[in-house]
Amino acid sequence: MSHTKIGTQTIGCSVKSCRYNAEGNYCELSRIQVEPMQGTDKCHSGNPADESLCGSYMPK
Repeated sequence: MSHTKIGTQTIGCSVKSCRYNAEGNYCELSRIQVEPMQGTDKCHSGNPADESLCGSYMPK
């Protein structure tokens, strides 16, 4: 993985219940923490929805 884009990428997000969601499809954070799913037997299924979640999520 290339590190040439560190600090220059944007974060798209359509989770409207998150306090950092702006304009409906943009994350205001400069960095997010992505974490593996915990406590589910679906982890390692290969399905993106089962593999990870945004650890930086905060409800509005």
